Amino acid sequence: MKEISALELAEKIKNGETVSVIDVREDEEVAEGKIPGAVHIPLGQIPERLNDINKEEHHFMVCRSGARSGRASEYLLANGYDVTNMSGGMMAWEDEVEIPKK
Repeated sequence: MKEISALELAEKIKNGETVSVIDVREDEEVAEGKIPGAVHIPLGQIPERLNDINKEEHHFMVCRSGARSGRASEYLLANGYDVTNMSGGMMAWEDEVEIPKK
């Protein structure tokens, strides 16, 4: 499984690269802040929401520490998706966060 550091992903975003970030944390975790522009799909919903994930795009998977996003990455890879896990998760993220509207 491919991995990227939080710093490397932040650089891609700062450099204006178009990135697809999928945050697999639970609602209450995302309410505290997520990577700007990230799509929230809780880990347990990934199998039933495959149609919401564009198979033609590359996706960066994120959770709190990197474990759940690693599981999501393995599942998506097994189903033909191109994904990279962000190691360290949001605990390693030092850049801006977006607070989702309630």
